[in-house]
Amino acid sequence: MKPATAPTRRGEPLLSVRNLGVTFQLRGQQGAKAVDDVSFDISAGQHVGLVGESGSGKSVTSLAIMGLLPQRGVKVRGEVMFDGVDLLKKSRREMSDLRGREVSMVFQDPMTSLNPVVPIGTQIAEIIQRHFNAKKGPALEKSEDLLAKVGLPDPHRRLREYPHQLSGGMRQRVLIAMALACEPRLLIADEPTTALDVTIQAQVLEVLKKLVADTDAALLMITHDLGVVAGLCDTVNVMYSGRIVESATRERLFGQPRHPYTGGLLASIPKLDSPRGAPLTPIPGSPTQLLPWSEGCAFAPRCRNRTDECTSRTPGLDPDGDRHLRCFNPLTPTVAEAAR
Repeated sequence: MKPATAPTRRGEPLLSVRNLGVTFQLRGQQGAKAVDDVSFDISAGQHVGLVGESGSGKSVTSLAIMGLLPQRGVKVRGEVMFDGVDLLKKSRREMSDLRGREVSMVFQDPMTSLNPVVPIGTQIAEIIQRHFNAKKGPALEKSEDLLAKVGLPDPHRRLREYPHQLSGGMRQRVLIAMALACEPRLLIADEPTTALDVTIQAQVLEVLKKLVADTDAALLMITHDLGVVAGLCDTVNVMYSGRIVESATRERLFGQPRHPYTGGLLASIPKLDSPRGAPLTPIPGSPTQLLPWSEGCAFAPRCRNRTDECTSRTPGLDPDGDRHLRCFNPLTPTVAEAAR
């Protein structure tokens, strides 16, 4: 039986992140801001995407929500309200009780996330024993059922196997089974299809989508792959250099991107109907080429739409019709259509 929990407050989001900031303090140097003033909401049963290039702050955001950042050398500010309670104010013991039961996470590297010297069944059973106060026998039976649900062949035999005996796709399914073992109300999936081939990616995403729907869990999908977002998420937040630069529904974001960075991400996706040998359309420059947000728009050095205003003023994340946008010179409908 699932542990009793308080129902979500009527009309309020399950998770509300407000002005979240994470700064890594370097000895003898100025602190490095990995996440800067990030805000978004997730309602019960909603699927929200957090998209951006590597280094944009997506994973650090998820680790801050889960309370998994180190205590030394890291400064976290803002609010992470989960069902009306600020997770940033909870002790490490309180967060340990919450993780796995109410909030769970699928990490991006299953080989390093699983203990290499402990059988798969024991690793899943430990979670069930911890949160349900169950005996080992029933916990292993529940573990076998979970492995069957995620589509692992011969789940009874897999209970006794070690991570190195499984393929990458199988290990990722094990992580999903572990994350959903206690039917959490919020699931964070951090690049769950990294290093998997296209066929296995589709299978893993289908398993994740079905299991999340069965438990009515809220989902935060963190990825750099817009194809994953297109098939899974209701709302998309595009992140660059630690800040959200555009937030919209999936249909509006893909139908008419407004931020030049969003347009660049969409334009860089290879298209099946492109003629053979057609060049790709990369975003110019590198993610390391950026301005501090305190001096202007961080994306300005790579942006074709930049003006003097972009390098002298900091854009806010303001309402723009049916979305929120952080840009002084957004894409026009014609340019946005070409970016798709």
